[in-house]
Amino acid sequence: MGDRYTLPVLPLRDTVVYPGVAVPISAGRPGTVEAVQEALEGDRRLFAVAQRENVDDPVPDVLYTVGTVVRIIQTHRVRGGVQLLVQGEGRAQALSYEAEGEGMLRAVLLEMERQPSLNLDDPAFQALNHELRERAAELGTRRGVPAEALNHLIQGVDDPGAFADLVSFYLELETEDKQKLLETLDDEDRMREALVSVERELARLDAQEEIQARVQEELGERQREMLLREQLKQIQRELGDEDERDDVEDLRERVEALKLDEEQRAEVERELKRLERTSPQSAEYQVIRTFLEWVTELPWNVRSEDKIDLALSSEILDEDHYGLKDVKDRVLEFLAVRKLQLDRAEEEQDGADGEESGESELSEAAVTEESGDAKGASEVVEESEAASTEEESTGVTVGGRGPILLFVGPPGVGKTSIAQSIARSLGREYVRISLGGARDEADIRGHRRTYVGAMPGRIIQGMRQAKSKNPVFLLDEVDKLGVSFQGDPSSALLEVLDPAQNSSFTDHYLGMPFDLSEVLFVATANYADRIPPPLYDRMEKVDFSGYTEAEKLEIAKRYLLPRQLKENGLREGEMSVGDEALLALIQEYTREAGVRQIERQLGKLARKVARKVAADEVEQLDVDRAVIRDLIGRPRVHPERMAPVDAVGVATGMFYTPMGGDIMFVEASVMTGEGALVLTGQLGDVMKESGRAALSFARSNYTSLGIPEGALKGRDVHIHVPAGAVPKDGPSAGITMATALVSALSGRKIRRDVAMTGELTLTGRVLPIGGVKEKLLGAVRAGIDEIIMPCDNEADLDDLQEDIRKSLTIHLVEDLDQVIAIAFKSDKTSKAKKKPAKRKPRVKASPAQSPASA
Repeated sequence: MGDRYTLPVLPLRDTVVYPGVAVPISAGRPGTVEAVQEALEGDRRLFAVAQRENVDDPVPDVLYTVGTVVRIIQTHRVRGGVQLLVQGEGRAQALSYEAEGEGMLRAVLLEMERQPSLNLDDPAFQALNHELRERAAELGTRRGVPAEALNHLIQGVDDPGAFADLVSFYLELETEDKQKLLETLDDEDRMREALVSVERELARLDAQEEIQARVQEELGERQREMLLREQLKQIQRELGDEDERDDVEDLRERVEALKLDEEQRAEVERELKRLERTSPQSAEYQVIRTFLEWVTELPWNVRSEDKIDLALSSEILDEDHYGLKDVKDRVLEFLAVRKLQLDRAEEEQDGADGEESGESELSEAAVTEESGDAKGASEVVEESEAASTEEESTGVTVGGRGPILLFVGPPGVGKTSIAQSIARSLGREYVRISLGGARDEADIRGHRRTYVGAMPGRIIQGMRQAKSKNPVFLLDEVDKLGVSFQGDPSSALLEVLDPAQNSSFTDHYLGMPFDLSEVLFVATANYADRIPPPLYDRMEKVDFSGYTEAEKLEIAKRYLLPRQLKENGLREGEMSVGDEALLALIQEYTREAGVRQIERQLGKLARKVARKVAADEVEQLDVDRAVIRDLIGRPRVHPERMAPVDAVGVATGMFYTPMGGDIMFVEASVMTGEGALVLTGQLGDVMKESGRAALSFARSNYTSLGIPEGALKGRDVHIHVPAGAVPKDGPSAGITMATALVSALSGRKIRRDVAMTGELTLTGRVLPIGGVKEKLLGAVRAGIDEIIMPCDNEADLDDLQEDIRKSLTIHLVEDLDQVIAIAFKSDKTSKAKKKPAKRKPRVKASPAQSPASA
């Protein structure tokens, strides 16, 4: 083990000094200047050691332990410090560091000896030495070092280990890697590591030169192309084709401004080149030009920013629509989910950006005074250029896609207008296409460009109209799609409405994919059962039920009447319509679930008043029932009313149509015959089966029902449902038919103030049915306030408004005995009793089978 000795420390930043290498050093820190001064006063030796971190105040913890003993060859005083030229003498290891003076460090050192090769004549060692020298010479030549200086430098060092130190110093390596080479004492290992680093540098230079050659070649081709284009412009100017070619250049600029993926851009560029080669007088020229104009007008990357405020959205929905509470709740639920997705996606994006910015803030400090001026010693080395990569801005993406809503309900209840309100709530563009009567697949997908007059389909046309990639897209009347020999448009819609496929929707006219995944599709329909099952399966149904008379009255006062006054030139006060007159107009002149007929009648009334005002016959008119009859004629609608008297064999039932609910009378009559059952009134198969089931139950249970024995022998039964021109079907008239039949056979009267609905089984059980809300509202309009309905339909009462529910007496029954006990007049001895409302599991009722469902 060698002797220990101490030397002043020369800390280095971003460089490592090797034995045998002369290095210029700039010293300016007080501690460093003090160490240099002490060395000059002594044997001019310093311990040069690299810093682990680039800090201004070096402490022992940031210094490596292995460094190089250097001797000061030259000094030059400058402002703020001193310039040194030092020569490396040998490796040394610092056993400890001690602070002295104004920050100067002194190191206790122990010399470290290199481990030369034991057999310099070994062929493998000689091959390694030869290869290192050859590759180092090649690297120097590639860097631009003059051949004479390079030969002098290489031939001036014969020792293989010293030559490895020389090469290691001039390599462009990180400080950590250079320190590793310094600490490698075995000459052969250090030569091998240096050779690997030289090979890496040569490979980098090869790649850099290849990139520069490609750039130069590309620049040359572009210059040639520009020259040819200028010549082509001169030729076109002489031929008079300059205007058409200006259009081509305009299209080219617009195409280049689009953000298309590789497949899309290749297709567009191909068509653009065809356009340039085509004569403007050719028919093909206009076809290609029309296609390119369509491409440039589509919103490939333009989108509206979603700004969802749930309070504002609720206010917009209430402002645009009265009632429809369930529908508004569903829309607000959708908006709330969308808001959470957006907010949390932004939080994740902000977190990711914060991590990336924290990493990028690690910057390299400039080389300062003590930094080894490696660049100064190798000024001939070119600095490598950092390849800049263009990062495409992706914005905030939302995980998961919202449902495709299907609004189902009768006409005029606000399905289309509520889609507009959704667009307002989201701050998105709104576009609507009507699919009623569409029977060609090309209506959806477009025609191929080979056909004369080809155009894109309605989806792409709607996207161009919206000028946004994420509009609210209304598919109106989706249940009225037709089918013909030209294809099935509903099948083409399967791809449009499938979130897993519509990100690459391909229109036949465009011939390349267009992303529809950000579009919010809303479909409307009057009858859900007319939508093909695969298409229906892709959408979430939201039911729109008809308005009650109270809701229609409010809608007429708030929206319809003011709008008709404005459209017919009337000022406020020139025509006033009270609640009683409006209610008469609703009940006696309209019959619908929506409000369109009401608005038409109000418009007709307003025109009559406007004529009188314009003729100076009146200045203002207060409209009542008599004025309505005088101006627009007698009532057009005659709804059913409660029967005038209790009768035998006449029961009051309820039915539902898309236009709303109402009551109906079921009449039963018994006559001499052969025991046949006659059913009339244009009844459907299900309703006929209900009549047969009622007769079978009466025959098998005549004793408990109070029917005289032999009442059915030799007797025909005729059951008739009035309004024979209206088709009727459904199972819910079962208990009504049975009640009328039992009354006719037993001679007991049925109460006229009771309406009933429910399906009947052969065992007398009463099963749940559908359309409860509409049926009960129809009974209320008819003046009936006592209802018999299945016990399992109790949960459907929650759909009724509170005031209507309180005005009704509801009998929840489980079998026909309870029905008869309530329905028959003066049957005070019956054991059946009125059942209190109690919660039971909801049972889904069968859907209506026809326009009129009993």
